[in-house]
Amino acid sequence: MGKYQQDSAQLLALVGGKENIAAVSHCVTRMRFVLNDPAKADVKGIEAMKVVKGTFTQAGQFQVIIGNTVSDFYNDFVAVAGVEGVSKDQVKKAAQQNQNALQRIMAALAEIFAPIIPALITGGLILGFRNCIDSLYLFENGTKTLCDLSQFWSGLDSFLWLIGEAVFYMLPVGICWSVTKKMGTTQMLGIVLGLTLVSGQLLNAYGVASAESIPCWDFGFFQVNMIGYQAQVIPAILAAFTLVYLEKFFRKITPPVISMIVVPFCSLLLSVIAAHFVLGPIGWKIGSVISAVVYAGISGSLKVVFGAVFGFVYAPLVITGLHHMSNAIDMQLTADFGGTMLWPMIALSNIAQGSAGLGMIALQRKNADAQEVNVPSCISCYLGVTEPAMFGVNLKYRFPFLCGMIGSACAAVVSVATSTTASSIGVGGLPGILSIQPAYIGSFALCMAIAIVVPFVLTYIAGKKKLSPADMGPVSVEAEVQSELTAVTAGKVELSAFVSGKVLDITEVPDQVFSQKTLGEGVAMEPTDSVLLAPADGKITMVSEDSFHACGLLLDNGAEILLHIGLDTVDMNGDGFKALVKEGQRVKREEKLIAFDPEKIKAAGHPLTTMLVVTDDAGQALRFQPGQELQAGQGIIAEIGE
Repeated sequence: MGKYQQDSAQLLALVGGKENIAAVSHCVTRMRFVLNDPAKADVKGIEAMKVVKGTFTQAGQFQVIIGNTVSDFYNDFVAVAGVEGVSKDQVKKAAQQNQNALQRIMAALAEIFAPIIPALITGGLILGFRNCIDSLYLFENGTKTLCDLSQFWSGLDSFLWLIGEAVFYMLPVGICWSVTKKMGTTQMLGIVLGLTLVSGQLLNAYGVASAESIPCWDFGFFQVNMIGYQAQVIPAILAAFTLVYLEKFFRKITPPVISMIVVPFCSLLLSVIAAHFVLGPIGWKIGSVISAVVYAGISGSLKVVFGAVFGFVYAPLVITGLHHMSNAIDMQLTADFGGTMLWPMIALSNIAQGSAGLGMIALQRKNADAQEVNVPSCISCYLGVTEPAMFGVNLKYRFPFLCGMIGSACAAVVSVATSTTASSIGVGGLPGILSIQPAYIGSFALCMAIAIVVPFVLTYIAGKKKLSPADMGPVSVEAEVQSELTAVTAGKVELSAFVSGKVLDITEVPDQVFSQKTLGEGVAMEPTDSVLLAPADGKITMVSEDSFHACGLLLDNGAEILLHIGLDTVDMNGDGFKALVKEGQRVKREEKLIAFDPEKIKAAGHPLTTMLVVTDDAGQALRFQPGQELQAGQGIIAEIGE
């Protein structure tokens, strides 16, 4: 037994005992628990322990921050607890038990749509641009569009539809591919399944509402409608998961000698039959019911109530693809009454989701990676194409999507109450005001203001509570301000730059363990090279096992420091890292400690930010200037000591 035997026994009791531990692992600073019942953990008691620097829960894991002695603590803990440690991947998998059904569904949706978000953003921007040139009647007294006046713009509009069609019409292909990729089955079968949902032999989904007759497959004793599922999500997801589980089933029961023939043939054939015979018709039946309800609501005595409901649920309908059925209602309203009150609410829903995205832009203004998705998605949404913002941003965090729905409902109530009417189906989003009948432009402008302000304010307020520091990005600091930080014992030591790059305040690191100084005071750098150097003379006290992404150093003045390359790089399991020193080894200033591959780290989705943290509490000061650009081993990044 080691020196942490008593602390381990105490922690075991406070987390609810051995029977409450589903899995346990550790990284370079934290114990990572998956608890069967998280409510049994005495968080206050755990945080009161001398050896514990803090706790937090993330992605179903209860994490207890120990510091750079966590490896020794972990060994004592598993011995005292009588449990077996598992890999970090196994901990992540086990952590799913602490997520409710909705969280698991949302996580699965996020994983499915993550690979196709760049295509959605591109398609959204292109369709938004096409809306502006082929649907805005700005010329010759509001009778012609730019495409009507210019053959060049008309040709460009037609050409760009190639990309729009590929992204949105063919969306089921991408979804089926992504589902099979996520589930580890044959991706080519997923692509083929998706193609059968959008085949040119089928009646296009956009034309079903206005079609005089629907073609069908005639099998003699029964018929099946030949309907396509362009741009629809739920039929594609259901069909893809049907394919996945059929393939797994046939692979399990089929002898290997014939599996190459039997497995793909049976799984693809049956999943295509299920998609067109069962899943698709059910989806269209749901759409028909919704259309009937919408028509009755928009023309009835309870239209204000209906406006609130429709404004609230329209965005979820976009996810299902069932929103296309609203076109039939719009056309009927236009024919009967010379305009439609439904289309303004649809445009307002676009604006509301875009405004929720705008709230995320404000919240994550320091998170450069997030802004790469937030900004173009918001622009696309304001131009009338909501899918990039909904799938890429709002659904990912959930609360922006709900805030957008609330804002849409508020705007829809005012829209219906004032009988705001559009001349016909037009441009969604902010340009939607150009399709509104002149008598109602003022009321629609008021509705637009509501759809902008309400979701933005709600998202910003909710995000302040729900987003982690890592989600929001680093906090800005004045580049020339000196930071006074608590550290170690007597004797000043100058610390040279441990990598080349820009010096950052530790509060700018997008990880709450570092930015909130849970482990201790410190300084960070954004590396421009690929080798971690010793900032001063000392002795290696720890090199992270297996992952090699961090090491501890005892300086000659008694200060204990932790050097940590990147964020969450423990998940890389050592891929891209090479330890050049061993525990117990004496090192000199500028001596190479760890080599790392920046490209691999970036490709794995981890920030490169590298930290130096003082991990003891002996009372010295660490002084440095953020904002400097230093060369590894040459510039003095900080001074530690009284």
